[in-house]
Amino acid sequence: MPGTVNVLAGENGAGKSTLFKLISGQLTPDAGTISLFGETVRRFDPKAAQAMGVSIIPQELAPIPEMRLWQNLLIGHETTGPLGLIRRREMIAQAQTLLAGVGLDLDPTMPMKSLGVAATQMVEILKATSWDSRIVLMDEPSSSLSSRETEQLFRVIRLLRDRGTCILYTSHRMEEIEAISDTVAIMRDGAIIRHDQTVDLTERQIIADMVGREITELFPDRPATLRDAAPVLDVRDLHVTGYDSRISFAVRAGEILGFGGLVGAGRSELLEAIFGLRAATGTVTLDGKSLRLGHMDQSIERGIAMVPEDRKLAGVLTSLSILDNITLPHLDSFTGPGGWMDNGARRTSALDVLKRTRVAYASLGQRVGHLSGGNQQKVALARWLVTDLPRVLILDEPTRGIDIGARSELYKLINDLAAQGVAILLASSDMPELINLSHRVLVIRGGAIMGELKKDELDQERILRLAMGRTNDATH
Repeated sequence: MPGTVNVLAGENGAGKSTLFKLISGQLTPDAGTISLFGETVRRFDPKAAQAMGVSIIPQELAPIPEMRLWQNLLIGHETTGPLGLIRRREMIAQAQTLLAGVGLDLDPTMPMKSLGVAATQMVEILKATSWDSRIVLMDEPSSSLSSRETEQLFRVIRLLRDRGTCILYTSHRMEEIEAISDTVAIMRDGAIIRHDQTVDLTERQIIADMVGREITELFPDRPATLRDAAPVLDVRDLHVTGYDSRISFAVRAGEILGFGGLVGAGRSELLEAIFGLRAATGTVTLDGKSLRLGHMDQSIERGIAMVPEDRKLAGVLTSLSILDNITLPHLDSFTGPGGWMDNGARRTSALDVLKRTRVAYASLGQRVGHLSGGNQQKVALARWLVTDLPRVLILDEPTRGIDIGARSELYKLINDLAAQGVAILLASSDMPELINLSHRVLVIRGGAIMGELKKDELDQERILRLAMGRTNDATH
């Protein structure tokens, strides 16, 4: 209905994104009809859908990185003069007005490639909702946003709703469903199995319908850590390019060390520097031996693995098969004398790790880009578990875009790896995740450690106070 927010909930692979692609004209249905405002859709392509007032914000963002922010924001809505020349100053001013209208303090002339995932997400949301859209489809729009940025998103959604826009919204976060939606439709195996008013549904009902079973315990008990064990990873005076501070910390075998902070605080940059993806100075030692900073190949060889925040950009190769993605970091292990690849061993190892990580797939030859977002994330983790377990596993927003059933399985896997002695560095914007998985949390702000919270000190208020720079109140 006009002026409503309707959440589409379901596990990864349930068909939510496919349904959105049908409504937005990216796919043609095999049977049945779609009607928009009483008119049956006869032409399925994005331009036709847009002409009928449909906008979509996909889960996997597609900005044009080499263009400026204002160009991305106003693409397709250019202001031109009598000779067809673009009026650059007018468009920059227009972009600035749009950004300010939703509280985004960004320079419209900056290149898109210089923005982080969260800022890119907000620009893409603004691009899709700034025009006269009558139906807006939002596929996991808050998956990479902080709590503050999610509130900005909710303000935009309420503005659209008040204008009479119909919003369809996919989310795996129960608190969002309760906060923003008027109705909830639950999908499982390509079918809508429930559609009710949000006020008539409990969180437990929604979860049980989504996964087809009761999830009695989302977060398993933390594994015990050996307090007297020597550090596996020791970071001393690490200075990451782009930040002023130097960071020092250590993590032991079997410990889950959380990293809290607002989006843009420098958590991802710190983890990338440790893995060798980003320039840095200082000392990083693994099992007492120094690592060469900026050399990712040595980090992998020594037993450091990383699942990055942006799976599409850096976590998986979407155009390659599941088999190739899973075994890519370990090709030497499957190569025999003369350089021949043992494909039988590759398949056996891949099948084993896919079973352990519960990836839903059709065949080993299936392209990873054809998997749901949650299963792509599982592949990004599974590739590091094919041979020996890593000594250190770096997880940057590991459950972004993953449904609650898959989260439960992933949390158990993370705890199992810690119980087997893997040291885990976990950066997450999801407060319950950070609090319930971590043995302790370092809160980052501006590339510096603002404080350390032990297990019995972990709560959302303390983390947020430190993240916002209020160190004096952190323990009150």
